[in-house]
Amino acid sequence: QVQLVESGGGLVQTGGSLRLSCASSGRTFNTYVMAWFRQTAGKEREFVAHITWNGRSTLYRDSVKGRFTISRDKAKNTVYLRMNSLKTEDTAVYYCAARDGMDGRINERDYDYWGQGAKVTVSS
Repeated sequence: QVQLVESGGGLVQTGGSLRLSCASSGRTFNTYVMAWFRQTAGKEREFVAHITWNGRSTLYRDSVKGRFTISRDKAKNTVYLRMNSLKTEDTAVYYCAARDGMDGRINERDYDYWGQGAKVTVSS
């Protein structure tokens, strides 16, 4: 079993930055693909970014490329999402997810464990 706990959400103005953290406990974290998804009211949860177990491969949705960076610290069992140049459309609840597999996926159904979510609000 894997437990995921997000932190770092909050309120920021357009153009600002935030860093989300997702701390993992339970089964070994270092062999899991980690991802961030986000969801706004009335919409389906959407893929934001993922990173493979060794950190060598990442993938981002087009709208966040060049602004968001996913990374992981194996020693701390933590994955991060650095968000720069935030836009109002980035406002959402952000979820950390873990997948017991070697390859990253963008479909939420492929992920086995989820955090409780961290709310990010970007004001204009």
